[in-house]
Amino acid sequence: MTKATGNEYAIKHCIMHWDYIAPLLTPATTEDEYQALVESLDALLDSGAADEAHPLAGLAGMVGDLVSAYEQKHYPMPGEISGVEALCFFMERDNLRQQDLPEIGNQAKVSEVLSGRSAINLRQANKRANALQDRCSLD
Repeated sequence: MTKATGNEYAIKHCIMHWDYIAPLLTPATTEDEYQALVESLDALLDSGAADEAHPLAGLAGMVGDLVSAYEQKHYPMPGEISGVEALCFFMERDNLRQQDLPEIGNQAKVSEVLSGRSAINLRQANKRANALQDRCSLD
């Protein structure tokens, strides 16, 4: 009988624990599998695997890649949006009306911007950003 090498010993242990290891190395195809990967990644990071010297750092990196791949496929980030699209988003989110945007201009000017007949200039964008920042600091 031959003596087991280090690799053979490691493979033997992997086989014994494969039911626990395999889900961590398998791409998620469902929301439940994705949530399980996220929870596993959280547990790995909580155990210290964010430190590159940690023995499970490589596993955390692999699980993180699987989580990222699922998110990119199922929760893609929007591409660049126009100033009008951003303005419409904030108006809807904050329940704003045209007259609630004096930093853009009067109601007629806001109408021109929203219809695409006029663009938001840098001064207007900066004023709107400042107004949004002021609003956020009050929350």
